[in-house]
Amino acid sequence: MRMLARPPALLRQLYPGALWRVKTNEKKIFLTFDDGPVPGVTTEVLSVLKQFGAQATFFCVGDNVRKHPEIFQQIISEGHRVGNHTFNHVDGWKQTKQQYLRQVNLCAENFQSEFFRPPYGRMRRSQFSAIKKKYKVVMWDVLTCDFDKDLSADEVLEIALKNSRAGSIVVFHDSEKAKDRMLKVLPEYLTEMKRRGFEFGEL
Repeated sequence: MRMLARPPALLRQLYPGALWRVKTNEKKIFLTFDDGPVPGVTTEVLSVLKQFGAQATFFCVGDNVRKHPEIFQQIISEGHRVGNHTFNHVDGWKQTKQQYLRQVNLCAENFQSEFFRPPYGRMRRSQFSAIKKKYKVVMWDVLTCDFDKDLSADEVLEIALKNSRAGSIVVFHDSEKAKDRMLKVLPEYLTEMKRRGFEFGEL
């Protein structure tokens, strides 16, 4: 089943208090990247962002940070923010509360952040209730679906541009799975959104 670019109201209601979109009157978009850091992918993203003078928040998998600390440090040194994305990119629906919180804590042993985003956007209510006491849970307003192998890069770009609006939290993935589509779409997306008068803020 193809994912929806915009989260349905029912999903929003599952996680009251999570951040889905930034309230702003300014023409700002909030870029986020999930699943890195990954060699040859995250570094390319950082290069594109630098080219456009854009900031972003990277929701990092703890085990990837452990394996690639130099790329993680590059994210930090270039002024981007980071968020917890569990240690092994686990699906909260398939974990007990204790198992899931252990994943969050293992990730936190590798770096500290005030932000958390659940892989796949999935958490049990009990998991969410515990996590939101310590973290700002950041979801999304626009899911680009760059990970979907059935979509072309042009289709991903269309999804991203059609759904982006002031205050949108936009999700890309700096992963091997999304690499080919994402790296083609990202500069085109940034170019067009800049042409429309948008800036790229940080959470």
